Amino acid sequence: MTKRRDEQILTTRERILNAALNVFHEYGVCRPSLSEVAKLAGVSCGAVANHFHSKTGLLLALTERMVLPGEQLCNNAGEQLNANPLGTLRTRWVWLFQEIACNPEWQQVLEIIFHPCEEKVTENNEAHLRMKQGRTRGLERMAQLIALAVSERQLPEDLDTDLAMQMLHGGLFGVIETWLLSSRIEDIGELGERYIDSLIDMIRFSPTMRLSSRLVHTLH
Repeated sequence: MTKRRDEQILTTRERILNAALNVFHEYGVCRPSLSEVAKLAGVSCGAVANHFHSKTGLLLALTERMVLPGEQLCNNAGEQLNANPLGTLRTRWVWLFQEIACNPEWQQVLEIIFHPCEEKVTENNEAHLRMKQGRTRGLERMAQLIALAVSERQLPEDLDTDLAMQMLHGGLFGVIETWLLSSRIEDIGELGERYIDSLIDMIRFSPTMRLSSRLVHTLH
């Protein structure tokens, strides 16, 4: 009996989340009420409140159903991380682009988080805080991979690693954001793979990515 009840609770929770995803994606987070989510889910407002307490709780739960960009950069890489750090970085980002391309739910959640319509959503909710924390972890892991790639001589020893980290992180997130805002005619899996290869080539070969270039600009 308890197992069946637990399954029913889980089913109801997923129904509410699916309804919230559609409502938030179409109308934003602040405008719609919990009653609109409840109506679409076919449950009472009390059931929504019992499961998630608020729209902020709903949005946080939606983000927890997906892997945020940057969270998988170094996870479970094992020996590959030290043997081929640049390849690990490339493989993880290609996987992320391909996952976004074929996962409509991820697309909707990212649109909601990347482009909230209301200022208070951007500043005050836990889901946005998770995005910020994910960005910090992503930058840390990106820096780790770049440093390892330099030590393995996959990248130049005089590389400006801080600049390389920011260029990679900003460029890769930029292509996701641009694709989400566009007509999505292009396949982001293929586009993302070409994009990361171009960025890696730039970091590897561009003279402006060297520490000596930073010194020249400082002197001028």
